[in-house]
Amino acid sequence: MTRNDVVARPVPKQDTGTGRTPRWAGGTLLPRLVFLGPGLAYLIVLLAIPLVLVLSYTIFRRGRFGGVVYEATGENFTRLFDSLYLDIVVSSLRIAVVTTVLALLIGYPTAYVIAQLPRKWKTIALVAIVLPFWTNFLIRVYAWIVLLSGPGLVNTALTKLGLVDEPLELLYNQGAIITGLLYSYLPLMVLPLYAAIERLDPQLREASANLGARPARTFVSITLPLTVPAALTGCVFVFVPSFGNFVIPELLGGGRSIMVGNLIRDQFLKARDWPFGSALTLALIAVLLVLLILQAWAARRYSGGEARRG
Repeated sequence: MTRNDVVARPVPKQDTGTGRTPRWAGGTLLPRLVFLGPGLAYLIVLLAIPLVLVLSYTIFRRGRFGGVVYEATGENFTRLFDSLYLDIVVSSLRIAVVTTVLALLIGYPTAYVIAQLPRKWKTIALVAIVLPFWTNFLIRVYAWIVLLSGPGLVNTALTKLGLVDEPLELLYNQGAIITGLLYSYLPLMVLPLYAAIERLDPQLREASANLGARPARTFVSITLPLTVPAALTGCVFVFVPSFGNFVIPELLGGGRSIMVGNLIRDQFLKARDWPFGSALTLALIAVLLVLLILQAWAARRYSGGEARRG
């Protein structure tokens, strides 16, 4: 047997009936299960199963003393259209939309400026953006109570500067809620915008400048269109937790402005009306899913339109 015969001899393949080597034959299935198993188990046991159990309560009715009576009814869904609950949903939507718009107006210039900084200062600025996430969420919210209360730092400074004669009511209103939500979720707007601006090809802006475009025209024609998908992503990141938040409205709103999150919490913990609380949860999930689908559709459509124009 010559050396050429050995080299030319084909390697036998395992017969699977389809002519292809199965994935498990190369030993790739077991490593995948090892790495994906803990995450999938976590999602299934602590997210999927509890969510299915909660949503299954929507078709049952509340017992006389709370809890669940396993008798099918559609009353929980009809109660969703009561004017009282619709007003709470509309108010929550308004607060979440205002928070998202303010986050976009503040976050976009912030991300743009950070992207233009030298590497050293860019790192420092990014650390400053994510630094609040290193502290407890409740501590950060309570800090705003200290700042916005009657004898707090803001009113004290305004009084000493002579800008106001008496302390302003900065706490326990919708303005305080929006301030707390904006402070808590603004980094979720800045980071995706910064990543999108950082990835932009500088040659595009250089070409625009070489063709005589002013910086403002370059921004409107080049930078802004290419960062719209990131802006939509940031809007979703801010809107979703703002819409369902219940801690900030409770602490900074003083319970005067009830949002959907507070309503759901009260149904489970105070009214003990688990079926109606589950129906509210299902409605909230449906609204958020519709929002995510619209965001993905708009980003895909916009990206496709930009590609065709390019």
